[in-house]
Amino acid sequence: MAMRAFYIGAAVAASSLANIQSAALAFTTTPEGIKKAGAGVPIAAPGDLSLFDPNEAGKLQGTNELRDRVSSGSAFVVAPPRTIVDAPPAGAEVGEAQHFLEHLDANGELPLNFAKPQSPATAAVLGRAKLIDDDAPGDIEHVVMKLPDGFHYVEGQSLSVIPPGADAKTGRKHKPRLYSIASTRYGDLLDGNTVSLCVRRAEYHDPVTGVVDPAKKGVCSNFLCDLSPGDEVTVAGPVGKTMLLPKDPTTDVIMIATGTGIAPFRGFLHRLFMENTLARHMFGGNAWLVLGVPVSGGLLYKEEFDCMMRNAPPGQLRVDYAISREMTNSVDGGKLYVQHVIAQNGKELFDRLDAGAHVYFCGLKGMMPPILDTLEVVAREQGAVWSDKLAELKKNGQWHVEVY
Repeated sequence: MAMRAFYIGAAVAASSLANIQSAALAFTTTPEGIKKAGAGVPIAAPGDLSLFDPNEAGKLQGTNELRDRVSSGSAFVVAPPRTIVDAPPAGAEVGEAQHFLEHLDANGELPLNFAKPQSPATAAVLGRAKLIDDDAPGDIEHVVMKLPDGFHYVEGQSLSVIPPGADAKTGRKHKPRLYSIASTRYGDLLDGNTVSLCVRRAEYHDPVTGVVDPAKKGVCSNFLCDLSPGDEVTVAGPVGKTMLLPKDPTTDVIMIATGTGIAPFRGFLHRLFMENTLARHMFGGNAWLVLGVPVSGGLLYKEEFDCMMRNAPPGQLRVDYAISREMTNSVDGGKLYVQHVIAQNGKELFDRLDAGAHVYFCGLKGMMPPILDTLEVVAREQGAVWSDKLAELKKNGQWHVEVY
């Protein structure tokens, strides 16, 4: 299902209020409308939309476009520079926009807990692929699964995987493991029924022999990294409210990731720069990704990000890599980590935050202490107190952290 949308660069005139009032009047002449209006007695307060809700009767899929116009009256102003209109003005470029899941986070609502761990759902594996080169340490796999009908999510959310079998120590079923979702709400197949995960195989290497000890391997990660098409996976969710994209499409987005912490940001960037949705066309901010990995063969989704860089408007997308074993930092000449990229771009980072940018962190929890130490130094260089600045960012909803 697709919705035809028109993208223009200038403001357009608001819809005629008389047409809206006529539609509301027509609605009240039906038996249902008369009954709701108190058998013809005008008990509804003007402007409360109880007689005619544009989102429902107007089939606007929860966009609030018409509701805002009605509620604001003569004070309504069409926000530049881009506006969605009912008909294209002369010379406008017309394109098809995928739109059938845009209602999922409309009006502040979110899809949450379609399936709970006590009553999980079953997903089917569609495919799995190794993401890193053989010379990169460890194993990281991209897993695509088909979800049951009705199981939807939005970018930045997570789902739980419950591995099969029982815990060897307790004899009980394994506890759910939470994974950040690495795809957009439409999924890698763009059908709205799939989900992708970015999973590192958890292994324990004996410090003396260097040999992997299978008795200490990660139960869930190894289960996921060994899946084959057709296998079934027990899942629950979705959950998560803290790693969502800003509501204002003109807001800058700064993403700091290490390793598989790239997962939610892959979803972000696909939504903002790859998929043919209104979210992509309306995005007017800048996106900045900083990804840390040990070697270049371990760069995750680099081909996708390279494609996005080619297709994005000039200057709208920036990608910086911190390849610790191959790059050196300018502070002490040692290995380059994400905190060094932050330090080297401290003023720009704070300028963006002062302008309202949202900053996101995702990866192993060990990434945060050196990052926070670096931000404290940068704040001092900018004449600010970091504790005060952090409190301000949290209060404004600009600070987002998901570590594990």
